[in-house]
Amino acid sequence: MALPLHATTDERIWHYLFLAICTLIFLFLIIPILIVIPLSFNVQPYFTFTPEMLSFDPKGYSTRWYTAFFNDTNWQKAVKNSLIIAIFSTIISTFLGTLAALGLSQKDFPFKTTIMGILISPMVVPLIISAAGMFFFYARINLLGTHLGVILAHAALSTPFVVITVTATLTGFDHSLTRAASSLGSSPTNTFFKITVPLITPGVISGALFAFITSFDEVIVVLFVGSVHQRTIPWAMFSGIREEISPTILAVATLLICFSIILLFLVELLRRRNERLRGLSPN
Repeated sequence: MALPLHATTDERIWHYLFLAICTLIFLFLIIPILIVIPLSFNVQPYFTFTPEMLSFDPKGYSTRWYTAFFNDTNWQKAVKNSLIIAIFSTIISTFLGTLAALGLSQKDFPFKTTIMGILISPMVVPLIISAAGMFFFYARINLLGTHLGVILAHAALSTPFVVITVTATLTGFDHSLTRAASSLGSSPTNTFFKITVPLITPGVISGALFAFITSFDEVIVVLFVGSVHQRTIPWAMFSGIREEISPTILAVATLLICFSIILLFLVELLRRRNERLRGLSPN
């Protein structure tokens, strides 16, 4: 944002200092990613830049590690497990989170603050504590080492993201629309599906995307409650770093980075569409 013409010297100094600090933080976060991506194309099985790579010699670059990823049955099984667990946990968390947000949006809902705090507690409690608690609970009900157990665990971790996203969407919801529909003879069910659902859909989809990312990227809980049959991509990467250092991990990390960028781009598109529907931004 540009400084106003009447800004004082102190305001200008703080403005540029703030920009400098933000730039340094951005570089601190983005440089490791910028290093990982070119290393994934290294023709040599090393985690360092070879002289050929530094001189931009085409002979120093290769897609062998991407080929190894797509041809390795263990990696493909991990991809399959990650997708199955993430998709089903996203469906559950989206359904439960949307219902909870709709209920909490009611003005006369009792103990709203307490219930909201309980719902978002998985975001606050350290994952290692949640994983340990789930381990002992699942051991009692025989859900350890099952896909259902991992899916339910990830759904519990993902639901708070849906609750917060949908609640934020409902904050600016114009209830006069539903009252107008009721006054024209529309039933509550018809009003909900014809008016409420279309207006909150961008928030629901955004929450679902965040839930999917949370489940797809989670590794601590699945290590506690899963088994080798639920081995996901983050688990495979974690094991690969500990047991066998291979640049294939860099190729997988690069693919995950691209995948995350696409999902975040979709979230931004939905956010803008939501603002247009709510009249917060021009068409």
